[in-house]
Amino acid sequence: MGRMGKNLVFRLLSQKVEVVVFNRSEEPRKEAVSKGAIEAASYAELASKLETPRIIWLMVPSDAVDPVLTELSASLSAGDLVIDGGNSFYKDTLTRGEMLAQKGIKYMDIGVSGGPEGALNGACLMVGGAAEDYQKIEPLAKLIAAPEAYGYFGTLGAGHFAKMVHNGIEYGMMEAIAEGATVLKFSNYPFNLSDVFRVYNNRSVIESRLVGWAQQVFSQDFSKLSSVIGMTGEGEWTVKAAKEKFLKVPVIEASFTVRKESVNDAEESPEGFRNKIITALRGLFGHHHTEKES
Repeated sequence: MGRMGKNLVFRLLSQKVEVVVFNRSEEPRKEAVSKGAIEAASYAELASKLETPRIIWLMVPSDAVDPVLTELSASLSAGDLVIDGGNSFYKDTLTRGEMLAQKGIKYMDIGVSGGPEGALNGACLMVGGAAEDYQKIEPLAKLIAAPEAYGYFGTLGAGHFAKMVHNGIEYGMMEAIAEGATVLKFSNYPFNLSDVFRVYNNRSVIESRLVGWAQQVFSQDFSKLSSVIGMTGEGEWTVKAAKEKFLKVPVIEASFTVRKESVNDAEESPEGFRNKIITALRGLFGHHHTEKES
């Protein structure tokens, strides 16, 4: 129950769904219990408190999925359904599905977008898995998602593949916004960037949530922002998936390269300014770490 998982729990509880929760650290569990959740202190206890066949939603980082599944699956039975709602590489999802299938355990992947606020107030869900399993969990997806913001995209891996490409597109869009703002900043005109982006975000062709967040970014203190752009893998995965099909994705690939090489950009340079815009955007919608190392 990190930034996203905890808010998903809160959203379900607000809609009278009974939820059993487990988190390794106790504080998030207690917070969820205070809002009506049922607490479990281990994966085994989590499984024991759910009626069979169970539905268990994982919301953990991609590098934690395998150890969690190993521990969790020991307490599950044939017919149970596990959903990976994190950002996993779709090929890893296929491998995990095959592993669980040997035990008769079903597996689904749901890419979740919208950040912590979306998780609390209505997220965007991209669903992959067996069609019969989707029919079973669609009422749950409908409760979690904003109106018209969920869809079934196909067999196992489709949800994570769609979310991977979504994040690749996000990389490119954020890079374009940051580059455009940098050109404005270092032009011969005394642009107020917040004001420019306010106008951009009202009935222009580029009106969007990202442009709206950019408007907020320019009211921040840039001196505290890191010029090293964080990333969680999806942009790189998108580039690799495209290359496997001999497809060119120059915008997404260039935006990934900018992030990878941002560690070499001087903080007070135009490139550093550009990078800080992306850092600030990531902080706004994803609550990612934004401050430079002291």
